[in-house]
Amino acid sequence: MAADRGRGRLVAGAGLVGLFAAGTLLAPWLAPADPTQVPASLTQMMLRPPGPGSLFGTDALGRDLLSRVLHGGRVSLAIGIGVEAVAAAIGVSLGLLAGYYGGWRDGALMRFTDVVMAFPSLILAIGLIAVFERPGLDKVAVVLVALGWTTIARVVRGEVLSVKEREYVQAARALGTPDVLLMARHVLPNVAGPVIVTATIGVGSNMVAEAGLSFLGLGAQAPTISWGSMLAEGQTFLASAPWVAVFPGLALMLAVLGVNLLGDGLRDRLDPRFRRG
Repeated sequence: MAADRGRGRLVAGAGLVGLFAAGTLLAPWLAPADPTQVPASLTQMMLRPPGPGSLFGTDALGRDLLSRVLHGGRVSLAIGIGVEAVAAAIGVSLGLLAGYYGGWRDGALMRFTDVVMAFPSLILAIGLIAVFERPGLDKVAVVLVALGWTTIARVVRGEVLSVKEREYVQAARALGTPDVLLMARHVLPNVAGPVIVTATIGVGSNMVAEAGLSFLGLGAQAPTISWGSMLAEGQTFLASAPWVAVFPGLALMLAVLGVNLLGDGLRDRLDPRFRRG
């Protein structure tokens, strides 16, 4: 029963993520209109409700919302995946060093990790972006990487503390295997499962963080389109034209749900404790 639920989450999550990934990658061909083009007949096209001519309706400048949602997803997914890839590389490296060598290295790295994790992420991100002269997606990416490596570092460190005491690692060490080779061949492959799960869920967190910062005007700047900036534009029209905010919000919700379902499904597959459950 538990295996069936895990498989269902994995399939549902992979399906949603695949759907959004395909939609955003093929956005130039799938989008029915130019997402940034303001039509000449602005008064006739602005805030048109969803219908045959425009499936998601139009915004206050008469731009096609379906086209904007498709193109906005490219930014959200790129930030989510790109930031997590860099953060995972940093977190794995630091967690591996801390767990394998222990001692003062472990103490220093983990105390630094505790300091970073002690601050509320969104508030700290806003404060760090405020340091830059101009906001933008590149600053958002740097800040999210600076804050996002901590969870993976802790996960890897905890796994390495267990793996390094196993017999095959001790035997390799006794045979004189260099530390770098030992970590690469015997330790790192055995912590890959938890890293993949944590990184997958981190992609969704990055997408939400980017949307939040863009909503506050600290992320994507016009003419760049992101779901967060679209939500900011649509909040004015929640009463009169709710579709302007509903469709980008729904896209963000479903994409993050897909990523989280995928992470849960991978956890059930890769973590033996959950397989036994």
